[in-house]
Amino acid sequence: MMNEPLFMVPVLHEKIWGGDQLKKQFGYDIPSPKTGEAWGISAHKNGLTTIANGEYAGVKLVDVWRKHPELFADMDTTKPFPLMVKILDAHADLSIQVHPNDAYAKKHEGPRELGKTECWYVLSATLGASIYYGHTATTKSELREMVQTGNWQKLLKRKVVKAGDFIYVPSGTIHALGAGVVVLEPQRSSDTTYRLYDFDRIDQTTGKKRSLDWDKAMDVTTVPFTEPVVEQETIEEKNFQQTQLIDSPDFIVNRLRIKADKTISKTQPKDSFTLASVVDGSGEIIKDGHKSTLNKGDHFIIPSNFGDYEIEGSELEIVTTEPGEKIKQIG
Repeated sequence: MMNEPLFMVPVLHEKIWGGDQLKKQFGYDIPSPKTGEAWGISAHKNGLTTIANGEYAGVKLVDVWRKHPELFADMDTTKPFPLMVKILDAHADLSIQVHPNDAYAKKHEGPRELGKTECWYVLSATLGASIYYGHTATTKSELREMVQTGNWQKLLKRKVVKAGDFIYVPSGTIHALGAGVVVLEPQRSSDTTYRLYDFDRIDQTTGKKRSLDWDKAMDVTTVPFTEPVVEQETIEEKNFQQTQLIDSPDFIVNRLRIKADKTISKTQPKDSFTLASVVDGSGEIIKDGHKSTLNKGDHFIIPSNFGDYEIEGSELEIVTTEPGEKIKQIG
């Protein structure tokens, strides 16, 4: 029986819109001041995270997934690992984009490709920073006309955000992070993005504008856009708060806040596993007398056979992601 979670070594990606907040806020060893993404937990081919500790130290998560289904509620590990967690630093606006659902991704991108539903938990935002979220078109033809004529100001909806905000982004939603926003992004394990607009930026590698995907993007965009209603529940006691940010078919996301001198008891259900990211503070996980240190920027998995454990914290904030019912049913 394991007495410590599976800690991950994040994979860092440079982006045209990236900055240096992943180093400043989380201490990551970024490859350049244009680092946009830290893939904290990933078994996707474009960013394979590695186990940092224990008997699987040095092994890629994807290999542990394939060989040890007992750690993942005996899901079908011949299929792709279903979830991913990133931290994104938007030093500049991201491209205006949309993601497909599972059926479209499999048909157009390959039989093992997943669709991409995601969510954002805002970790920091400069004053007045915003996101692009949704659109005004009422029909597909109106959407196509506004895209082709570049009527972005009329088409795109924007929303001002602040630290602590939560945004649910189902597949089919036109969206983008705006400059000055840093988010934790729990999502399906997919890297399929269809760009509608990229502000005419030039890729420094090619010297050309980045490619756009109008046809596929308009295929998959949900029209009209209706902002999802997300119901949240909070349990609160002295020095501890747990908020369920969302319970969706793809993932269940919770935020835990633990103040100093507080220990909470947890039990990992045998029918699920938990992806966890430390977004603030420090603490420990205690399992059978063994203590694992938690620091801001850590990402780890609590496997389905982990059983009972405790968490101690000092202004500790953890965001956890678990498979939703759809993933459990198809897994």
